[in-house]
Amino acid sequence: MPLYQYQCRNCRLQFETLVRPGTIAVCPRCGSAALDKQVAAPAPPGRSKAIVASARRQAASQGHLSNYSARERRKLLDPA
Repeated sequence: MPLYQYQCRNCRLQFETLVRPGTIAVCPRCGSAALDKQVAAPAPPGRSKAIVASARRQAASQGHLSNYSARERRKLLDPA
């Protein structure tokens, strides 16, 4: 289901909603179907070092070590 951004012509509310095939989006505030579809730029995936490090720590804590190199896996499994 695509996620669309709309602006209501009646109450000027801007909102995002999932639109199923064959359905008409309505404003969550006033219930109007008089909507203007907005252009929304997609957000790039997070690639900062802090985000990557956090995701790797979480994966390692759950036992998923596939995103680590062999040397890093040995270091994690034998911290001594």
